[in-house]
Amino acid sequence: MGSRRDAFHAPPAPGCAGSPVVGVDACRTGWVAVALCEEGRFAGADTAAGLGELLGRFPDAAVVAVDMPLGLLRAGWREAEALAVAMVAPHRSRVFPVPPRGVWEADDYDDANQRCRELTGQGLSRQTWGLAAKLREANACRDEGDHRLYEVHPEVSFAAVNESRPVAWSKKSWNGQAVRRRLLGDQGIVLPGDLGPAGRVPPDDVLDAAVAAWSARRIALGAARSLPDPPQGADTGLAAAIWY
Repeated sequence: MGSRRDAFHAPPAPGCAGSPVVGVDACRTGWVAVALCEEGRFAGADTAAGLGELLGRFPDAAVVAVDMPLGLLRAGWREAEALAVAMVAPHRSRVFPVPPRGVWEADDYDDANQRCRELTGQGLSRQTWGLAAKLREANACRDEGDHRLYEVHPEVSFAAVNESRPVAWSKKSWNGQAVRRRLLGDQGIVLPGDLGPAGRVPPDDVLDAAVAAWSARRIALGAARSLPDPPQGADTGLAAAIWY
């Protein structure tokens, strides 16, 4: 592993001051982060295999917005996802319903699917179960005391940036990535052509981390909204809500 100086691969933007905010997205190799300075401009990007390791590289971050469900219920479905679906309609498949904690504690998909039916009356998709390891990791970070973490959903955030209109194109398409990058640029978030090792992460994950950082800044400024409003209470007593 490189030194602390090497770890933060993109240098801070000139003139950045104050506490940064950070957006984080899960990716194939672990996690990717985009940081913004207090003024809202790009400050750097980084990637790490573990979320705890990545968070440790941003000790001064005021808010860290993570694209991962944070806050689970004992039974039933969370309210946040139903409200998020309405914001990204007609692209309903961009939002996964989040089942209760007991489902995520299962050892394998078959067990999780059975528990989901018992606790919600519905089954669990394999695609949703694919979030299990990183969902547990993110919730452990917050539940163990890192309350800088807030949940976001990039498609909800991009819809908010786009005057309440979801982006029509898939985030994996050329058109979709071009539109999302333009929307970020309109907010003053200009991503450089070279992100160092973070640039090996698929572009859609970097863009998701960047718009998560946009939401993080809104949270830090007290301008963010939540789904639901007020947030639903999780079984830990913390919030279960998507912020944007």
